[in-house]
Amino acid sequence: MLTWIGPFKPLISTLLLPPASLLLLVLAGVVLMRFSRRWGKALCVIGAVVLWVLSCNATAYALNQLLLRSYPPLSVQALKQTQAIVVLGGGVELYAPEYGQATLSAAAYQRLVYGRYLTTLHDLPLVYSGGKGWAAPSGQVQSEAQVAANVLQRDFGLRFFLADEASRDTRENALRSYAILSAKGIQRIALVTHDWHMQRSLEQFEAAGFEVIPAPMGYTQPPMRWDTDYLPSSTGLQHTKRVLHEWLGRLHY
Repeated sequence: MLTWIGPFKPLISTLLLPPASLLLLVLAGVVLMRFSRRWGKALCVIGAVVLWVLSCNATAYALNQLLLRSYPPLSVQALKQTQAIVVLGGGVELYAPEYGQATLSAAAYQRLVYGRYLTTLHDLPLVYSGGKGWAAPSGQVQSEAQVAANVLQRDFGLRFFLADEASRDTRENALRSYAILSAKGIQRIALVTHDWHMQRSLEQFEAAGFEVIPAPMGYTQPPMRWDTDYLPSSTGLQHTKRVLHEWLGRLHY
């Protein structure tokens, strides 16, 4: 892998994924109309139509089924075969004045809550993996694992068994977590992350040396209403973008 590309991942991802990529296509069409009105209009129409389609929840679900593998929920029997529960980070919100300190993003908090839930089914060490991602703002002082530890103590009165505080992406999550946990004799883990993120995560953690049992959560929702799922929305675009982001991430690795 090209290590130098790391700091540029957020910018490259933004430019390749919708809506930026499609808006650039429309802009190119506007410029092209100065030379060829026909082809310029064609690019504008294509960009607008594709943006409409990719902004539908139904499209996000279809792409998830087509491009990514989905995993069944973790059973209690499978959970009992593991030695630890590893929760993957999902981002930090620095501006959280209601708490007076940084907190986890919605995705990261969902993963943490599910990891905590699994500990109620079977008493296992709870591990959090998350440092300062490539897209982290310069003002972020604490690692994501430190923020998660504060949230876990605040909301559940619990503490992590161990935490990886230095990783910047999924590959480093896997490598650093293995370095920490294998030294403790832990190699069989239940890996907690969103279902749409699981395939890439599973590949990286197994490559690092873990024996992994997937513990997916936060599934991409199938279409249930024609008036919301088949019409464009900001939520639909967000869901489509994350599926395409995962697909590009697998190609990159």
